[in-house]
Amino acid sequence: MREFIVEADGGSRGNPGPAGYGSVVIDAATGETLMEAAEYIGVATNNVAEYKGLVAGLKAAHRLDPAASVHVRMDSKLVVEQMSGRWKIKHPDMRPLAAEAARVFPADQVTYEWIPRERNKHADRLANEAMDAGKRGVAWSRRRRRRSWTRGPRGRPPPLRGHRSRSGPPGDAAAGRLGRGRRWRGRSLRRGCRLGLTGFLGLA
Repeated sequence: MREFIVEADGGSRGNPGPAGYGSVVIDAATGETLMEAAEYIGVATNNVAEYKGLVAGLKAAHRLDPAASVHVRMDSKLVVEQMSGRWKIKHPDMRPLAAEAARVFPADQVTYEWIPRERNKHADRLANEAMDAGKRGVAWSRRRRRRSWTRGPRGRPPPLRGHRSRSGPPGDAAAGRLGRGRRWRGRSLRRGCRLGLTGFLGLA
């Protein structure tokens, strides 16, 4: 039986306010990230966003393997305790979300663990990316995520290795002009020698 780790997080900028969630599915044996999910959900509370992140993470794991065992790790004490059955779910907005999460896998295939926020950085980053995307009026997508390389001046990528940048130090430009001047004078000198030799031999 395959084993997955689901890490989920949600956030709300205002609580309630603009909210989003992030989820990641990890192969428990290798530590490899198998799937990521994130979404801007509009105005909601932090707890609702946390629950939506949990539901999205469980559904992503289910798509990978419905027979897998799943270990959920979240920094929301409320969600972990409620889904573990130790705390009652009193808020009406969270009851349907908790029920939806419980339907994804049979109860004996899922376990829950609370972790500190600093150990949930991946899901937290995805939730913030989703909220940032919602602020721009676009849907979150892995293709929209910022590239790993550092952009150069005016947002352009840095020059390829072995290529001289036009924005280099002034000495680089001067060296380039000096090199071109030397090459031109060398070609002129060789041409003059060939013409002189031709005239000396009477071939002109």
